[in-house]
Amino acid sequence: MTGNRPIAAMLALCTAVLVGAALYFAASIFAPLAFALLMLAIVWPLQKRLQTIMPKTLALLLSLLLTVVVITVFASMVAWGFSVIGQWMVANAARFQAVYVSWADWLEQHDIFIGAMIAERFDMMWLVRVFHEVAARLNRFAGFALLVFIFLMMMLLEVDSFGAKLAKSGRPELVQACAEIGWKFRRYMLVRTLLSLLTGLAVWLFARAMGLEPASAWGIIAFALNYIPFIGPFIATILPGAFAMAQFESWQSIALILVGLMVIQFIIGNYLEPLVAGAAVAISPLAVVFAVFFWACLWGIPGALIGVPITIAVLVFCRHSESCRWIAELFSGNPEETATGEA
Repeated sequence: MTGNRPIAAMLALCTAVLVGAALYFAASIFAPLAFALLMLAIVWPLQKRLQTIMPKTLALLLSLLLTVVVITVFASMVAWGFSVIGQWMVANAARFQAVYVSWADWLEQHDIFIGAMIAERFDMMWLVRVFHEVAARLNRFAGFALLVFIFLMMMLLEVDSFGAKLAKSGRPELVQACAEIGWKFRRYMLVRTLLSLLTGLAVWLFARAMGLEPASAWGIIAFALNYIPFIGPFIATILPGAFAMAQFESWQSIALILVGLMVIQFIIGNYLEPLVAGAAVAISPLAVVFAVFFWACLWGIPGALIGVPITIAVLVFCRHSESCRWIAELFSGNPEETATGEA
Protein backbone atom coordinates (compact mmCIF):
# COMPACT_ATOMS: atom_id res chain seq x y z
CA MET A 1 0.00 0.00 0.00
CA THR A 2 2.88 2.34 0.79
CA GLY A 3 4.39 1.76 -2.66
CA ASN A 4 1.12 2.78 -4.33
CA ARG A 5 1.06 6.24 -2.75
CA PRO A 6 3.50 7.85 -5.24
CA ILE A 7 1.48 6.37 -8.10
CA ALA A 8 -1.76 7.68 -6.60
CA ALA A 9 -0.18 11.12 -6.12
CA MET A 10 0.99 11.22 -9.74
CA LEU A 11 -2.45 10.14 -10.96
CA ALA A 12 -4.07 12.87 -8.87
CA LEU A 13 -1.62 15.44 -10.27
CA CYS A 14 -2.26 14.33 -13.86
CA THR A 15 -6.01 14.44 -13.24
CA ALA A 16 -5.75 17.98 -11.87
CA VAL A 17 -3.76 19.10 -14.92
CA LEU A 18 -6.27 17.53 -17.32
CA VAL A 19 -9.21 19.08 -15.46
CA GLY A 20 -7.51 22.48 -15.54
CA ALA A 21 -6.89 22.14 -19.28
CA ALA A 22 -10.52 21.17 -19.86
CA LEU A 23 -11.72 24.16 -17.82
CA TYR A 24 -9.45 26.47 -19.80
CA PHE A 25 -10.28 25.27 -23.31
CA ALA A 26 -14.00 24.93 -22.57
CA ALA A 27 -14.25 28.22 -20.66
CA SER A 28 -17.14 29.40 -22.84
CA ILE A 29 -19.27 26.64 -21.28
CA PHE A 30 -17.85 26.05 -17.81
CA ALA A 31 -17.55 29.72 -16.81
CA PRO A 32 -21.26 30.51 -17.42
CA LEU A 33 -22.18 27.22 -15.74
CA ALA A 34 -20.19 28.15 -12.62
CA PHE A 35 -21.80 31.60 -12.57
CA ALA A 36 -25.24 30.02 -12.90
CA LEU A 37 -24.54 27.70 -9.96
CA LEU A 38 -23.51 30.66 -7.82
CA MET A 39 -26.65 32.55 -8.79
CA LEU A 40 -28.76 29.45 -8.16
CA ALA A 41 -27.63 29.42 -4.54
CA ILE A 42 -28.75 33.05 -4.24
CA VAL A 43 -32.01 32.94 -6.22
CA TRP A 44 -33.35 29.54 -5.16
CA PRO A 45 -34.37 30.54 -1.59
CA LEU A 46 -36.40 33.39 -3.07
CA GLN A 47 -38.15 31.12 -5.54
CA LYS A 48 -38.74 28.53 -2.81
CA ARG A 49 -40.55 31.09 -0.69
CA LEU A 50 -42.54 32.41 -3.64
CA GLN A 51 -43.70 28.88 -4.50
CA THR A 52 -45.52 28.73 -1.16
CA ILE A 53 -47.84 31.58 -2.19
CA MET A 54 -48.08 31.19 -5.99
CA PRO A 55 -47.73 28.57 -8.75
CA LYS A 56 -44.22 27.28 -9.49
CA THR A 57 -44.11 28.70 -13.01
CA LEU A 58 -45.08 32.17 -11.85
CA ALA A 59 -42.55 31.99 -9.00
CA LEU A 60 -39.86 31.01 -11.50
CA LEU A 61 -40.70 33.89 -13.85
CA LEU A 62 -40.76 36.41 -11.00
CA SER A 63 -37.42 35.16 -9.63
CA LEU A 64 -35.80 35.39 -13.06
CA LEU A 65 -37.27 38.86 -13.62
CA LEU A 66 -35.87 40.15 -10.34
CA THR A 67 -32.49 38.61 -11.17
CA VAL A 68 -32.40 40.28 -14.57
CA VAL A 69 -33.36 43.64 -13.04
CA VAL A 70 -30.60 43.45 -10.42
CA ILE A 71 -27.94 42.42 -12.94
CA THR A 72 -29.05 45.07 -15.43
CA VAL A 73 -28.90 47.81 -12.82
CA PHE A 74 -25.44 46.68 -11.69
CA ALA A 75 -24.10 46.45 -15.26
CA SER A 76 -25.57 49.84 -16.16
CA MET A 77 -23.93 51.46 -13.15
CA VAL A 78 -20.52 49.99 -14.03
CA ALA A 79 -20.84 50.94 -17.70
CA TRP A 80 -21.86 54.48 -16.73
CA GLY A 81 -18.90 54.82 -14.38
CA PHE A 82 -16.36 53.73 -16.98
CA SER A 83 -17.97 55.87 -19.68
CA VAL A 84 -17.75 58.96 -17.46
CA ILE A 85 -14.08 58.23 -16.78
CA GLY A 86 -13.45 57.77 -20.50
CA GLN A 87 -15.19 61.03 -21.38
CA TRP A 88 -13.22 62.86 -18.71
CA MET A 89 -9.99 61.44 -20.12
CA VAL A 90 -10.79 62.59 -23.66
CA ALA A 91 -11.77 66.06 -22.44
CA ASN A 92 -8.57 66.40 -20.40
CA ALA A 93 -6.10 64.56 -22.64
CA ALA A 94 -3.81 67.63 -22.64
CA ARG A 95 -3.38 67.33 -18.86
CA PHE A 96 -2.27 63.71 -19.13
CA GLN A 97 0.10 64.55 -21.96
CA ALA A 98 1.64 67.33 -19.85
CA VAL A 99 2.14 64.94 -16.93
CA TYR A 100 3.76 62.41 -19.24
CA VAL A 101 6.11 65.01 -20.74
CA SER A 102 7.13 66.30 -17.31
CA TRP A 103 7.88 62.80 -16.07
CA ALA A 104 9.86 62.00 -19.23
CA ASP A 105 11.92 65.21 -18.83
CA TRP A 106 12.60 64.40 -15.17
CA LEU A 107 13.81 60.92 -16.07
CA GLU A 108 16.09 62.25 -18.81
CA GLN A 109 17.56 64.83 -16.42
CA HIS A 110 18.54 61.94 -14.16
CA ASP A 111 20.09 59.99 -17.07
CA ILE A 112 17.14 57.59 -17.27
CA PHE A 113 16.15 57.42 -20.92
CA ILE A 114 13.33 54.93 -20.62
CA GLY A 115 10.92 57.76 -21.33
CA ALA A 116 12.28 58.14 -24.88
CA MET A 117 11.82 54.43 -25.56
CA ILE A 118 8.26 54.51 -24.28
CA ALA A 119 7.45 57.64 -26.28
CA GLU A 120 7.88 55.72 -29.52
CA ARG A 121 4.99 53.41 -28.61
CA PHE A 122 2.94 55.42 -26.14
CA ASP A 123 0.74 58.48 -26.24
CA MET A 124 -2.37 59.51 -24.38
CA MET A 125 -4.61 58.07 -27.06
CA TRP A 126 -3.19 54.66 -26.12
CA LEU A 127 -4.73 55.06 -22.67
CA VAL A 128 -8.03 56.10 -24.24
CA ARG A 129 -7.93 53.00 -26.45
CA VAL A 130 -7.42 50.86 -23.35
CA PHE A 131 -10.63 52.21 -21.84
CA HIS A 132 -12.45 51.66 -25.13
CA GLU A 133 -11.22 48.07 -25.14
CA VAL A 134 -12.53 47.59 -21.61
CA ALA A 135 -15.90 48.96 -22.71
CA ALA A 136 -15.91 46.58 -25.71
CA ARG A 137 -15.20 43.63 -23.44
CA LEU A 138 -18.08 44.65 -21.20
CA ASN A 139 -20.35 44.68 -24.25
CA ARG A 140 -19.21 41.16 -25.16
CA PHE A 141 -20.38 39.99 -21.76
CA ALA A 142 -23.92 40.20 -23.14
CA GLY A 143 -23.55 36.79 -24.75
CA PHE A 144 -21.99 35.42 -21.58
CA ALA A 145 -24.88 36.77 -19.50
CA LEU A 146 -27.43 35.22 -21.87
CA LEU A 147 -25.86 31.78 -21.46
CA VAL A 148 -25.77 32.21 -17.67
CA PHE A 149 -29.46 33.12 -17.75
CA ILE A 150 -30.33 29.99 -19.75
CA PHE A 151 -28.37 27.75 -17.38
CA LEU A 152 -30.00 29.40 -14.37
CA MET A 153 -33.50 28.97 -15.78
CA MET A 154 -32.92 25.25 -16.43
CA MET A 155 -31.47 24.77 -12.95
CA LEU A 156 -34.38 26.50 -11.25
CA LEU A 157 -36.76 24.21 -13.13
CA GLU A 158 -34.98 21.05 -11.98
CA VAL A 159 -33.67 21.96 -8.54
CA ASP A 160 -36.59 20.29 -6.74
CA SER A 161 -36.25 16.99 -8.60
CA PHE A 162 -32.46 17.05 -8.35
CA GLY A 163 -32.67 17.59 -4.59
CA ALA A 164 -35.05 14.66 -4.24
CA LYS A 165 -32.75 12.40 -6.27
CA LEU A 166 -29.76 13.48 -4.23
CA ALA A 167 -31.60 12.74 -0.99
CA LYS A 168 -32.40 9.21 -2.26
CA SER A 169 -28.84 8.54 -3.37
CA GLY A 170 -27.77 7.29 0.04
CA ARG A 171 -25.03 9.92 0.30
CA PRO A 172 -26.09 12.21 3.15
CA GLU A 173 -22.67 13.89 3.16
CA LEU A 174 -23.34 15.20 -0.36
CA VAL A 175 -26.71 16.59 0.68
CA GLN A 176 -25.14 18.29 3.68
CA ALA A 177 -22.23 19.62 1.59
CA CYS A 178 -24.56 21.09 -1.06
CA ALA A 179 -26.70 22.76 1.59
CA GLU A 180 -23.61 24.18 3.29
CA ILE A 181 -22.18 25.46 -0.01
CA GLY A 182 -25.45 27.22 -0.82
CA TRP A 183 -25.53 28.88 2.59
CA LYS A 184 -21.89 29.97 2.32
CA PHE A 185 -22.42 31.35 -1.19
CA ARG A 186 -25.29 33.50 0.05
CA ARG A 187 -23.32 34.65 3.07
CA TYR A 188 -20.28 35.46 0.95
CA MET A 189 -22.25 37.50 -1.60
CA LEU A 190 -24.15 39.35 1.15
CA VAL A 191 -20.90 40.30 2.88
CA ARG A 192 -19.20 41.37 -0.35
CA THR A 193 -22.21 43.42 -1.44
CA LEU A 194 -22.48 45.27 1.87
CA LEU A 195 -18.74 45.95 1.99
CA SER A 196 -18.71 46.99 -1.68
CA LEU A 197 -21.47 49.49 -1.01
CA LEU A 198 -19.55 50.82 1.98
CA THR A 199 -16.35 51.05 -0.07
CA GLY A 200 -18.06 52.89 -2.92
CA LEU A 201 -19.70 55.33 -0.54
CA ALA A 202 -16.42 56.00 1.31
CA VAL A 203 -14.47 56.51 -1.93
CA TRP A 204 -17.15 58.85 -3.30
CA LEU A 205 -17.19 60.98 -0.15
CA PHE A 206 -13.39 61.07 0.01
CA ALA A 207 -13.07 61.99 -3.68
CA ARG A 208 -15.62 64.80 -3.25
CA ALA A 209 -13.82 66.12 -0.19
CA MET A 210 -10.47 66.10 -2.04
CA GLY A 211 -11.88 67.55 -5.27
CA LEU A 212 -10.97 64.46 -7.30
CA GLU A 213 -13.00 64.32 -10.51
CA PRO A 214 -15.32 62.60 -11.33
CA ALA A 215 -16.09 61.60 -7.75
CA SER A 216 -19.33 59.70 -8.43
CA ALA A 217 -17.69 57.55 -11.11
CA TRP A 218 -14.82 56.64 -8.78
CA GLY A 219 -17.32 55.60 -6.12
CA ILE A 220 -19.17 53.31 -8.54
CA ILE A 221 -15.95 51.81 -9.89
CA ALA A 222 -14.71 51.16 -6.33
CA PHE A 223 -18.06 49.50 -5.55
CA ALA A 224 -17.84 47.21 -8.60
CA LEU A 225 -14.14 46.33 -8.29
CA ASN A 226 -14.49 45.42 -4.63
CA TYR A 227 -16.18 42.18 -5.73
CA ILE A 228 -12.73 41.01 -6.92
CA PRO A 229 -10.56 40.43 -3.82
CA PHE A 230 -7.07 41.98 -3.81
CA ILE A 231 -6.98 42.86 -7.53
CA GLY A 232 -10.10 45.04 -7.45
CA PRO A 233 -9.16 47.18 -4.43
CA PHE A 234 -5.64 47.60 -5.83
CA ILE A 235 -6.95 48.93 -9.16
CA ALA A 236 -9.54 51.08 -7.35
CA THR A 237 -6.65 52.71 -5.47
CA ILE A 238 -4.01 53.10 -8.19
CA LEU A 239 -6.34 54.30 -10.96
CA PRO A 240 -7.73 57.36 -9.12
CA GLY A 241 -4.19 58.13 -7.97
CA ALA A 242 -3.03 58.22 -11.58
CA PHE A 243 -5.86 60.58 -12.47
CA ALA A 244 -4.98 62.76 -9.48
CA MET A 245 -1.58 63.46 -11.06
CA ALA A 246 -3.38 65.14 -13.96
CA GLN A 247 -5.62 67.21 -11.68
CA PHE A 248 -3.32 68.39 -8.88
CA GLU A 249 0.03 70.12 -9.18
CA SER A 250 1.33 69.47 -5.67
CA TRP A 251 2.71 66.03 -4.88
CA GLN A 252 1.34 66.40 -1.34
CA SER A 253 -2.24 66.34 -2.63
CA ILE A 254 -1.52 63.33 -4.83
CA ALA A 255 0.13 61.47 -1.95
CA LEU A 256 -2.76 62.35 0.37
CA ILE A 257 -5.27 60.92 -2.12
CA LEU A 258 -3.30 57.68 -2.51
CA VAL A 259 -2.85 57.29 1.23
CA GLY A 260 -6.53 58.06 1.89
CA LEU A 261 -7.70 55.47 -0.64
CA MET A 262 -5.30 52.88 0.77
CA VAL A 263 -6.57 53.55 4.29
CA ILE A 264 -10.18 53.07 3.14
CA GLN A 265 -9.36 49.77 1.45
CA PHE A 266 -7.25 48.59 4.39
CA ILE A 267 -9.87 49.31 7.04
CA ILE A 268 -12.71 47.73 5.08
CA GLY A 269 -10.75 44.76 3.71
CA ASN A 270 -8.62 43.87 6.72
CA TYR A 271 -10.80 44.87 9.66
CA LEU A 272 -14.47 45.11 8.74
CA GLU A 273 -14.60 42.16 6.33
CA PRO A 274 -13.28 39.53 8.79
CA LEU A 275 -15.52 41.04 11.47
CA VAL A 276 -18.65 40.84 9.29
CA ALA A 277 -17.94 37.56 7.51
CA GLY A 278 -16.81 35.65 10.58
CA ALA A 279 -15.34 32.16 10.42
CA ALA A 280 -18.23 30.71 8.41
CA VAL A 281 -16.83 31.75 5.02
CA ALA A 282 -13.24 32.42 6.07
CA ILE A 283 -10.38 30.91 4.08
CA SER A 284 -6.70 31.64 4.35
CA PRO A 285 -5.34 34.75 2.56
CA LEU A 286 -3.02 32.49 0.55
CA ALA A 287 -6.01 30.51 -0.73
CA VAL A 288 -7.82 33.74 -1.64
CA VAL A 289 -4.88 35.12 -3.62
CA PHE A 290 -4.32 31.79 -5.37
CA ALA A 291 -8.03 31.44 -6.18
CA VAL A 292 -8.28 34.92 -7.70
CA PHE A 293 -5.21 34.60 -9.90
CA PHE A 294 -5.74 30.94 -10.82
CA TRP A 295 -9.34 31.36 -11.96
CA ALA A 296 -8.50 34.69 -13.61
CA CYS A 297 -5.88 32.89 -15.69
CA LEU A 298 -8.44 30.25 -16.67
CA TRP A 299 -11.52 32.41 -17.30
CA GLY A 300 -10.40 36.05 -17.21
CA ILE A 301 -12.58 38.57 -15.39
CA PRO A 302 -15.43 36.07 -14.73
CA GLY A 303 -12.90 33.75 -13.10
CA ALA A 304 -11.56 36.52 -10.89
CA LEU A 305 -15.13 37.34 -9.79
CA ILE A 306 -16.10 33.82 -8.74
CA GLY A 307 -12.69 32.33 -7.94
CA VAL A 308 -13.19 32.64 -4.18
CA PRO A 309 -16.73 31.12 -4.17
CA ILE A 310 -15.45 28.18 -6.22
CA THR A 311 -12.63 27.69 -3.74
CA ILE A 312 -15.11 27.81 -0.86
CA ALA A 313 -17.15 25.06 -2.55
CA VAL A 314 -14.04 22.91 -3.10
CA LEU A 315 -13.02 23.27 0.55
CA VAL A 316 -16.51 22.31 1.73
CA PHE A 317 -16.42 19.12 -0.35
CA CYS A 318 -12.93 18.39 0.96
CA ARG A 319 -14.11 18.79 4.55
CA HIS A 320 -16.88 16.24 3.95
CA SER A 321 -14.37 13.72 2.56
CA GLU A 322 -12.18 11.71 4.92
CA SER A 323 -9.23 11.56 2.52
CA CYS A 324 -9.28 15.29 1.67
CA ARG A 325 -10.29 16.80 5.02
CA TRP A 326 -6.72 17.88 5.68
CA ILE A 327 -6.91 20.24 2.67
CA ALA A 328 -9.91 22.06 4.14
CA GLU A 329 -8.21 22.30 7.54
CA LEU A 330 -5.02 23.60 5.94
CA PHE A 331 -6.66 26.40 3.92
CA SER A 332 -9.54 27.40 6.18
CA GLY A 333 -9.27 30.83 7.74
CA ASN A 334 -10.04 29.45 11.20
CA PRO A 335 -8.92 25.95 12.24
CA GLU A 336 -11.86 25.79 14.65
CA GLU A 337 -14.41 26.48 11.90
CA THR A 338 -17.49 24.34 12.20
CA ALA A 339 -19.81 23.21 9.48
CA THR A 340 -22.80 25.48 9.17
CA GLY A 341 -25.50 25.07 6.59
CA GLU A 342 -29.17 25.18 5.93
CA ALA A 343 -31.35 23.83 3.15
